[in-house]
Amino acid sequence: MLWVARLSGFLSAAMVMVVLSPSLQSFPPAEAIRSSQFDGSVRFPGQIAGGARGVAFRRAPSFRNAADCGAGAGNGTAANVCDPSLVHTAITLDEEYLRGSVAAVHSVVQHARCPESVFFHFLVSDPSLGDLVRAVFPQLRFKVYYFDPGRVRGLISTSVRQALEQPLNYARNYLADLLEPCVRRVIYLDSDLVLVDDVAKLWRTDLGGRTVGAPEYCHANFTKYFTSRFWSDQRFAGTFVGRRPCYFNTGVMVLDLERWRRAGYTQRIERWMEIQKSPPGRIYELGSLPPFLLVFAGHVAPIEHRWNQHGLGGDNVLGSCRDLHPGPVSLLHWSGSGKPWARLGAGRPCPLDALWAPFDLYGPAGAGGEESR
Repeated sequence: MLWVARLSGFLSAAMVMVVLSPSLQSFPPAEAIRSSQFDGSVRFPGQIAGGARGVAFRRAPSFRNAADCGAGAGNGTAANVCDPSLVHTAITLDEEYLRGSVAAVHSVVQHARCPESVFFHFLVSDPSLGDLVRAVFPQLRFKVYYFDPGRVRGLISTSVRQALEQPLNYARNYLADLLEPCVRRVIYLDSDLVLVDDVAKLWRTDLGGRTVGAPEYCHANFTKYFTSRFWSDQRFAGTFVGRRPCYFNTGVMVLDLERWRRAGYTQRIERWMEIQKSPPGRIYELGSLPPFLLVFAGHVAPIEHRWNQHGLGGDNVLGSCRDLHPGPVSLLHWSGSGKPWARLGAGRPCPLDALWAPFDLYGPAGAGGEESR
C-alpha cells in the first residue's frame, strides 16, 4: 500500500501544477522574459553547509522588461537605488540557505512583468556572497548590505531550531537602518520560498496607514507563542489590551520604512528581546517572530493569504510533508524545518517540493556547461 500513498502524493503535486498554471503563465513569456539557454555555471569557492567546496550554480536565464515597462536602468549596480519606480525587495544571503535564496530571486525575476525594475537588497554577514549573485544574475539590480552579527548576538535566546538562532535571521529588524533613507518601502522575503506571480502586485499593497502588511491568520492559537510568565504578568499581557492580535508570518512582509523610522520600531523590538533575556526567565518561544507579534500584532495591514502559502516545510521538529491551504496561490513558502533543496538532495522529496525545483539553479561543479571565468 506504500506505493499507492506515494503515487497519490505525486498525483496531488501534478494537480497543484495544473491549478497554478494560470499564475505561472500570467504574462506572455516572449514579451515579459526573453529567456536564453543556461550559458554556463559559476563556482562559489567558499565553504557551503557540510563543508563541500566548489559549489556551482548555473547562470540564470536573461530577463527583460515587457514592452510597457520601459527600459531597465543599470545592470547589477546600485547607482539608482533612489529611483522611485523601483520595486524594492530584501532577502538574506548566507551559506546554509544560499541555494534557497538563489531560487527565490530566480522565481521573482521569472514572474515579474518588469524584472529590470526590481531592486534587491541582500543582507549578508559574508560580503563575498555578492560576487556569486553578480555571476549568477548578471543583469540583476542589487546592493549588498553587511549585517554585523554582534549587533544581536547578545539579544538572541535559544529556540526549537538552531537556524532560528542565527543572527542573520534578525537582520529584518534593522532594514530601516541598513537601507538608504530614500527607500521608503520594501518587501521582505525569506529564503525558503518562491513566487509564482508578479511581485509588483504585492508591492502595490495598500497598507492603509500601517507600518507592516502581511497575511494574518486569526484562527491560529496566538497564546502558544508566549510563556506562562508572560500571561501571568499583567505588565506583559496588558500589551495586547485594546488590540485584536493575530498571528502573522514574518517571512513575507511589506514594510513602510518611513513610518518604521519615525516610530523607532527597531528599538521597540530590541526592548522585548532584552526583557526575554532578563531574569526571572523567558516570556516567549521561537526566535525572531514573537518580538514582531508584540510590537505589531493587531496593527497589521492584512494581505491576501495567496501571498504566503506557508508551512510547506512542516513543523519545527519533524519537517513532515504538508498540503497547500485552500485558495489561490501567488507565493509558496517552505517555513518549518523541512527545506525542499535538502529533501530533494536526500532523495526524499515531498510532493510539493516539485513546485520549488524549477527555480533551483544549483548544480555540481563542472556540470551544466562550461564554467565562467
